[in-house]
Amino acid sequence: MRLHANAGERIVIDTAAAAWTPSPEQGVDRVLLERDGGEVARATSIVRYAPGARFKSHEHGRGEELLVLAGELRDEHGTYPAGYYLRNPWGTRHAPFSPLGCTLFVKLRQMRAHDRQVVVVQDAVARCVPIRAGMPCRLLLHHDQHESVSLVRWPPGHADARHRHARGEEILVLEGELADEHGRYGAGTWLRQPPDSEHQPFTQRGCLFWMKAGVARD
Repeated sequence: MRLHANAGERIVIDTAAAAWTPSPEQGVDRVLLERDGGEVARATSIVRYAPGARFKSHEHGRGEELLVLAGELRDEHGTYPAGYYLRNPWGTRHAPFSPLGCTLFVKLRQMRAHDRQVVVVQDAVARCVPIRAGMPCRLLLHHDQHESVSLVRWPPGHADARHRHARGEEILVLEGELADEHGRYGAGTWLRQPPDSEHQPFTQRGCLFWMKAGVARD
């Protein structure tokens, strides 16, 4: 299956209005954002666990990156409430489940071979607050020579300088509304900008978003 697999294509998806599709595990559904492969695929999705749902133990051959959007995810290694950010690198294995249900933003098989560090950022969303009221805030979640992953919070009326994304950019709007000269993107919008694209983003009402600058493609 190939869905939005061309990294040179600009994509905007309102995940709140998108259709859910079932996974192989009962009680686990997905909104497919991009996908290249079969059931084992390079993929970006919104994943929803019904209360009591679980996945059988599995290995992440090329890594897993996720942000807990709502509820609480668990596995044999820990408990991850809403706002947690995780990176499970190549070769890690777990059996995730959710007693009360949860919603996740998940990226599969998109880590580079050298990226072997387990990362758990506790309360990442709650920690993304400005030092002073009315100031922007950026919480760095992961960084290497290929990509940078952050949570960004902008106050009402904030405008960024026009800039170019040499290796592309990916955004998931979590709160409020982000905008640029191409459109407006409310909470739940997933936006992928291709390499060498330019824009001048701003917000009128304020916003919080997850952002990846640079997209791994090896």
